[in-house]
Amino acid sequence: MADAPKDQKAESKTLQVRRIGNSIGFILPKETAARLDLKEGDRLFVVDQPGGGFVLTPHDPDFEKAMEVARRGMKRYHNALAELAK
Repeated sequence: MADAPKDQKAESKTLQVRRIGNSIGFILPKETAARLDLKEGDRLFVVDQPGGGFVLTPHDPDFEKAMEVARRGMKRYHNALAELAK
């Protein structure tokens, strides 16, 4: 298995799960929140990965799937949409 390029090395951080009201949660370090461009009230989406892991992302994966379907439809019906746009 090839090593990751030097500028893309995986960095490990530990987050502690804490009680927040009647729920549990964790606090992201300031640097991580800045890197994801997160502000208070923003949403993070949990995306399951093969092998049992997951990824936290600020991008809604369901929206991405819907946009892909829309792009295919627009490509398929390009002529009809162009006529309707006149």
